[in-house]
Amino acid sequence: MSYIELAADLRSAIEQQDTAAIRHLVAEMQLADLAEFIQHEQEDTTLSLLDYLPLDERASAFGYLEEETQSALAAEMDDATLAELLHHMSADERADLFKLLDEARQQGLLRRLAHAEREDIRKLASYEEGTAGALMTSEYVAVPAEMDVATALEKVRRTGPNAETIYQIYCVDDEGRLTGTLSLREMILANPHATLASLMVEELVVAKVDTPQEEVARLISRYDLMALPVTNGGERLVGIVTYDDAMDVAEEEATEDMHKSVSVGKLEGGLRSASLFDLYRKRIVWLVLLVFANIFSGAGIAYFEETIEAYIALVFFLPLLVDSGGNAGSQAATLMVRGMATGDVRTRDWARLLGREVSVAIALGLTMALAVSVVGIFRAGTEIAMVVAMSMVLIVIMGSLIGMILPFLLNRLGWDPATASAPLVTSIADAVGVLIYFAIATAVLGLPA
Repeated sequence: MSYIELAADLRSAIEQQDTAAIRHLVAEMQLADLAEFIQHEQEDTTLSLLDYLPLDERASAFGYLEEETQSALAAEMDDATLAELLHHMSADERADLFKLLDEARQQGLLRRLAHAEREDIRKLASYEEGTAGALMTSEYVAVPAEMDVATALEKVRRTGPNAETIYQIYCVDDEGRLTGTLSLREMILANPHATLASLMVEELVVAKVDTPQEEVARLISRYDLMALPVTNGGERLVGIVTYDDAMDVAEEEATEDMHKSVSVGKLEGGLRSASLFDLYRKRIVWLVLLVFANIFSGAGIAYFEETIEAYIALVFFLPLLVDSGGNAGSQAATLMVRGMATGDVRTRDWARLLGREVSVAIALGLTMALAVSVVGIFRAGTEIAMVVAMSMVLIVIMGSLIGMILPFLLNRLGWDPATASAPLVTSIADAVGVLIYFAIATAVLGLPA
């Protein structure tokens, strides 16, 4: 059965209080699907549904929940129940949940955990959010580089059940420094008496504990890694970041950039759980600023009042022209911001991209001018059509250049290029477009400036 069918049946079973059906359906659902279902339920219903799962599966399902839901559910559990849940969670998810709790609750839970778990939580929770240290897990398989394959495989069998992944084996020296890596497949096919040092790959892609999480995701994507090793300042292996965690980071970063592209701040917990006040607060600042930015467009229109009075037909083409400039600028800005985010575009590429953008913008402007000139001739005559066509070319060129240059400028100032959002580019391009249009009209139609 599909998730939609299972969810509908589970909803019906809950309404009918059919315990046997609930137990069966909960067991049938994938843990990620169950987490999606209970995300929308009240805390007491969610906890009762989780109780139908074995403890290890309950811990896994809990890890799929959003932070806000985890925090609310943790508040409903007593310390003993929550400590038992933490014990069965993966190391990185356990640390993430631990950081959501207040300090008094944290101390009470630490007293109920084993010494190794306490130290692991303290270590993982100490790293700054948004870094590889905060993202990594300490559950990995590391073996001495001088160990032979047969002995190493035996160690993998002992430690593998608790590891996040066993497909990549990390080789360390006597002090725990990372010296190389090899795959489980290579170990299985190798001579049992060969040492790992003779088989391992020594040219490694590694992150530091303070490496930004978006850089971690980029490295995993670029080199097609199952997991990325993380070292401390002394090159000692302290954890790994797996590809699934990197995918979550990539999605989070893409969502944040998309929000910025429409002048919306980061929404903690997502759109569905955001409060009305948060939605208002995240949107109002930029909207107010852009209101004042649009005053420049109004000032430009006011400056050319005499031109407008003499040729009222010019007003008909004003929205068409300024919107074209804003649209061209938004396209250019989106391409630049995305290129910079993926590493495809760098600051040193500025001059080469500028030349290309000018060429493309000229071609776009000429094509759009040709299309609009036909409308101009039928609507207002040849002179107005010539003004509109000339304006279209220049406005599209200027809009495209604004959209391309602004992300580079913001990046040079140390700001996020995603701030070069569509509304900001459009507002600037609108003001420039108004000035270009009426300046050309004034000059071509022989009116006083």
